[in-house]
Amino acid sequence: MGTLNNIIRETQPDGPGSSGGLVRSSTVLLFLVHLVAVVGVIALGWSWTGFALALGVYFARMVVVTAGYHRYFSHRAFSTSRVFQFLLAVGAQSAAQNSVIWWASHHRWHHRYSDTPRDVHSARLHGFWYAHLGWILKDVWQTDLRQVPDLVKYPELRFLDRRSIVMVPTALLGLAFLLVGGLHGLIWGYMVSTVLVWHGSFAINSLTHLFGRRRYATTDNSRNQWLLALITTGEGWHNNHHHYPSAANQGFFWWEVDLTYWVLRLWQSVGLIWDLRRPPANVLAGPLASRDRPGLAAPLPVPCHELGHPAPIA
Repeated sequence: MGTLNNIIRETQPDGPGSSGGLVRSSTVLLFLVHLVAVVGVIALGWSWTGFALALGVYFARMVVVTAGYHRYFSHRAFSTSRVFQFLLAVGAQSAAQNSVIWWASHHRWHHRYSDTPRDVHSARLHGFWYAHLGWILKDVWQTDLRQVPDLVKYPELRFLDRRSIVMVPTALLGLAFLLVGGLHGLIWGYMVSTVLVWHGSFAINSLTHLFGRRRYATTDNSRNQWLLALITTGEGWHNNHHHYPSAANQGFFWWEVDLTYWVLRLWQSVGLIWDLRRPPANVLAGPLASRDRPGLAAPLPVPCHELGHPAPIA
């Protein structure tokens, strides 16, 4: 325990701050993957089978991103074994969005200070492009281990957080596509799908804090968008999510399609996960927003009331 406390105390920032070379390397990776995807599609020529491959892989990877990075590591919305926790971490990091420790630390901070001056990517305060990409390119977040004490106690997650290791899962995935499908597999299966997964994820930070409908009177600008929910396997029910972040389901009602939650239910049925957290009746009841209509919300600079709680590990 003393060693863990020392690890956490070594973190300097009290919020946003430069994370050094790793994110700068990730920025280079972001540009390179976009470039290779575009040049590769042009060089190989348009392919409907390639497009279908990219789309299928996109949805599979998006489910792993949302189930892993977001609903499990950031909000601990269900319980699982230590082995499957590690596999979820590897799967999430194969999407090249940094380590699960980094991802969860900034996301928990975002919920704590959503759409206030301390928010790391507020679309309301800084606009669409900053929330979508600018905060990543500007390198504004240094991992604050004090946000994730429940994660840093696992040596295997700290191992995946090492600068020399963090991109290994995505490199191995790209190599697998190359070995199995050649250049066609690498370009469409990995490069194009990675670009799609990135922008699907980034759109939640940007679009769902600007446009859509507000069901609940949350303390931020979060919005529900049914189309984005379809595209991002359930993440578009963002006002629901900010109302009760620790729920495994972000589509609260039967008509709100949430593909990630359906996959979580499947994993639960075969014993991979358990204790899926759902919003209780009093949470579903409100408090409701005064106006449930499209458009921009008024500024509501109050921290979010609930971030989620650590889930037990078998």
